[in-house]
Amino acid sequence: TVKIDIATGKMTGSILKFEVGAMVTLTRGRNAGRIGQLMHVERHEGSFDIVTVKDTKDHVFATRLSNLFVIGVGNRPETTLPKGRGIKKGILQERADAEARRDLYKISSSLLINYIQVIGWFA
Repeated sequence: TVKIDIATGKMTGSILKFEVGAMVTLTRGRNAGRIGQLMHVERHEGSFDIVTVKDTKDHVFATRLSNLFVIGVGNRPETTLPKGRGIKKGILQERADAEARRDLYKISSSLLINYIQVIGWFA
């Protein structure tokens, strides 16, 4: 992977090599959007090469080699990471987050209604 400055069109920094220990992001497949460290590469002649990736929460998963994109060396990314830093949440965690957002929306909307009522009384 080569990092390029968009304004000048010139290469900035070093070339990121595809090797064990590199920080990678998955661009396709079931694990798309996840970020982790490349652990192992299995070569299969005449078929898809399989790689093993470990994320920061020590979840290990496998995918095809063509689904990877190198974004850094070790634990140091060369790009800005997304909001969740590429960590896949479990079903229960996603549900808890959705409920928390819904509860926060209910609280904020009720506070807004109360505020409008108070302003209306003094106007």
